[in-house]
Amino acid sequence: MTIFLELGQQPDEPGPPIHGPARYPDEVTTRLRSDAATVIDRYPHPRSALLPLLHLVQAENGCLTPAGIAFCAAELGLTDAEVTAVATFYSMYRRTPTGDYLVGVCTNTLCAIMGGDAILETLTDHLGVRPGETTDDGVVTLEHVECNAACDYAPVVMVNWEFFDNQTPSSARDLVDALRSGHPPVPSRSSALCTFRDTARTLAGLPHSDRPDRAAPAGTATLAGLRCAHERGMAAPPPEPPATDSVSGDPGNEQAEATEAVRDQPAPAPSADVPARPATPETDPKAADSQ
Repeated sequence: MTIFLELGQQPDEPGPPIHGPARYPDEVTTRLRSDAATVIDRYPHPRSALLPLLHLVQAENGCLTPAGIAFCAAELGLTDAEVTAVATFYSMYRRTPTGDYLVGVCTNTLCAIMGGDAILETLTDHLGVRPGETTDDGVVTLEHVECNAACDYAPVVMVNWEFFDNQTPSSARDLVDALRSGHPPVPSRSSALCTFRDTARTLAGLPHSDRPDRAAPAGTATLAGLRCAHERGMAAPPPEPPATDSVSGDPGNEQAEATEAVRDQPAPAPSADVPARPATPETDPKAADSQ
């Protein structure tokens, strides 16, 4: 029996170009520049701060806008095209307005097997929105996501990238109802749940003083492999010492010189040569006659 698993963005999920205001009001630009300076100062090269700056401008509108793209470009000495190329590559940067809570349902392999597809279908019907859309009250944006790297507690639902483990269609429905009623539940792995815009500021490196910065310890399922290794006396092998050049005694010197020598040479073309296999009676009748 053949089973097809369709991965990636669902056909009905919107993926529009970045749109919205073309520039910020002067007071917004002044305020953002103060925060941006704090972020940029942490990096040896300004352009290295692009990812956190994209989170910073995402916190302003709940998604990226041409104004945010232009702001990042101006602060980092980049072009709008360079910033847009990065912004559209990563799925955590939103192109459409996002509600207070971005609810992501994983439907990758293990979560799907454990009921992720049923959870997504239930929330779609219960909220009256499709993946990528926001409820009329602006509170919940539903999203279909790929693997959350939380397979040990599948199926998993994420709210503003906080884990809610071992979900069912019923518990996921209760979860979004609690969000819409103004009583967000405590995530499985941390002690607080912020709004989407506050989370974006945190990802920009500008956490809130009123947010408890405390994560839950790793659970039993997460540590199962480590516990099994300890019980069997298993451990990773020690690292090998670096190779030493016999002439200069400089570790790795010979390899570094070889790398430098071919750095500007084009890569070799693919080879069409296929190693010949020895003839056997099964592949060549003449081989049988010669035996």
